[in-house]
Amino acid sequence: MTTSTPAAPSRAADIQLLRIRYLRGPNIWTYRSALEVWLDLGELEDFPSNLIPGLTERLVAMLPALVEHHCGVGERGGFLQRLVEGTWAGHVLEHVVIELLNLAGMPTGFGQTRSTSQRGVYRMVFRARDEQVARTALACGHRLLMAAIHGETFAVPVAVAQIRAKVDDCYLGPSTACIVAAAADRGIPHIRLNEGNLVQLGHGARQRRIWTAETDRTSAIAEGIASDKDLTKTLLASCGVPVPEGQVVDSPAAAWEAAQDIGLPVVVKPSDANHGRGVSLDLSEQADIEKAFGVADAEGSEVIVERFIRGDEHRLLVVGGKVVAAARGESLSITGDGRQTVAQLIDSQLNSDPRRGDAEEFPLETIDLEKDGVMRLLLERQGLDGASVPAKGRRVLVQRTGNVAIDCTDEVHPEVAHAAALAARVVGLDIAGIDLVAEDIGKPLQAQGGAIVEVNAGPGLLMHLKPAEGAPRPVGQAIVDHLFAEDEDGRIPIVGVAGTLGTATIARLVAWLLHLSGRRVGLACSDGLFLDSRRVDASDCAGWESGHRLLMNRAINAAVLENGPASILRDGLAYDRCQVGIVTDMGGASQLAEFDIQESDQLARVLRTQVDVVLSDGVAVLNASDPRVAALAALCDGQVILYGKEAELPAIMAHRANGGRAVLLQQGQLVLATGNSVTAVAGIQQLTARRGKAMRDDKLVCSVLAAVAAAWALQISPDLISAGLKTFELDPGSTTRTARTLAAR
Repeated sequence: MTTSTPAAPSRAADIQLLRIRYLRGPNIWTYRSALEVWLDLGELEDFPSNLIPGLTERLVAMLPALVEHHCGVGERGGFLQRLVEGTWAGHVLEHVVIELLNLAGMPTGFGQTRSTSQRGVYRMVFRARDEQVARTALACGHRLLMAAIHGETFAVPVAVAQIRAKVDDCYLGPSTACIVAAAADRGIPHIRLNEGNLVQLGHGARQRRIWTAETDRTSAIAEGIASDKDLTKTLLASCGVPVPEGQVVDSPAAAWEAAQDIGLPVVVKPSDANHGRGVSLDLSEQADIEKAFGVADAEGSEVIVERFIRGDEHRLLVVGGKVVAAARGESLSITGDGRQTVAQLIDSQLNSDPRRGDAEEFPLETIDLEKDGVMRLLLERQGLDGASVPAKGRRVLVQRTGNVAIDCTDEVHPEVAHAAALAARVVGLDIAGIDLVAEDIGKPLQAQGGAIVEVNAGPGLLMHLKPAEGAPRPVGQAIVDHLFAEDEDGRIPIVGVAGTLGTATIARLVAWLLHLSGRRVGLACSDGLFLDSRRVDASDCAGWESGHRLLMNRAINAAVLENGPASILRDGLAYDRCQVGIVTDMGGASQLAEFDIQESDQLARVLRTQVDVVLSDGVAVLNASDPRVAALAALCDGQVILYGKEAELPAIMAHRANGGRAVLLQQGQLVLATGNSVTAVAGIQQLTARRGKAMRDDKLVCSVLAAVAAAWALQISPDLISAGLKTFELDPGSTTRTARTLAAR
């Protein structure tokens, strides 16, 4: 029998995107957020890459860096090898999307594509830090691949620019991102609280908040003082910090009069502007000073005239009372060639620097003569404007202080560092950008006539992260270390309950035991949302959304979250790691057809997610009655406690033989077992008796065993566990009433 080679795919052949789902937390694919896409290849199922002539060559021509993709081969060129040998279009799309994200400055190293039970339908997933960025990359990647398959042209730079624009719109700014990355390096979780740069570091009562380089320790009063430059100088001078003499003025004439009183030359600047906007330096002529008043007046609410300090502008970053980074500015000039205008020379000699750009990631800003009144005034003082053509060899000063982006941290004199830290403390800022002018940052300010000219709240960090010259400084780490002590990770105890067997009861009982131990507990389960035993929402709250709400709540210092298999498949977990992870069973497969789950054995891959996220000092609590659940113990980074009604269960016997812990029934008595040692815990008989079925209610008994195991993992004493079992209300509506009764006692 001979097999014929299929004809080339028709022009109508297309990959259909059936379903797109953003997995916001740890999921069956990865610990991180990801975009999962269900694909229908249609007739392309019959055309792996090696059967589409020229596809590999066209893809490499469009995306040359595909050669760097390892893929399953595990080495450079691995993906190209798969293309040549033959791989399906879903897998190709995965790599195309990843490469587009890489080109757009959002490096993405993770992706997978797996077939489903339906022929031609695949599940493709890739790492996605932001949903909108990921969706844009997917759409662009889909168009690119279809163009490559059909031999059509595709503008890769346009697609990359589109994705990069979405990154700029949606992702954290570089200052915030560096702080979040430093927190992640310390194992501190984060939650983005808005579409901008407001970010929560940590969970619940142990969280801190940042907004770029401002924190929840940044005083509003201090921020107000910093925005009033004249008030700032008054406070600094009263504490012995060197500042330039200055006056607030309300007219061009008053500016000239103040300049004469202070002594020429002077600086004219707005009182509440930043980034050097509206600041004119080294002015001695009346006409220049009066024009500078107009430039400054357009930027701020008041105008200040102050003594001109000779030297370079410097920015010192103070975090928690210490100088952690310093950068220096320099003057900018152009050299005439007798042909080009000033505006053209600025573009060819300054804006051509690859370090300059309008986006936040560039350490130097693009120079825009039309928008910079100070620059135009400086040129006017030299008899020039943007249309002037300087003579060949003439040096034209464009900015007296350019972008402050030359690292000089190691040059800062201790006395200068002390003055900067004192200035931040006087204003009241925990994080401050101190602007000072000095000829030599390596000498005390007083000795050279230097001075601190501004104190800024919420300073930008990019100049220290990506200096134009010199070494980057770990300013994000400094801010995280300021917010969290060395032994703090911002985490509260989180208990995750996964499965379908009595999970709501388990979650409520664990929350009750935590409440009795003195914790302020948040609980999200199918019986509702509870805050410190008060039910605030009676709807089904088992899932990502409700769990996320709890972790943002500053009032709670422990959280219990129920997670059904569907929730894990649909959204992922609401937390990155947990102290205790409970898995009860492998049930519910019949209700998961939309996720391509047909049998209970497939649930092991889903429910292992709960075990995968247990911290190294945490505990997985597993049902020993189901060997598939007990087998998840091998995946846990922390310890394991097994539970089951029978002490003779093989998993429990083997676990105890190795010194492991288990919660079980022994002659009708609940016991905590460690190896051969057992501790009895009273109360289960009273709890089950209130249900009316005594110890015959297997589901309830197993739920109690699981909850007790979690309480043991949380170091709650046996006596308190016993008291909790005796007072726990099986009716979720009774929890609040019982809590009030105990509080009254």
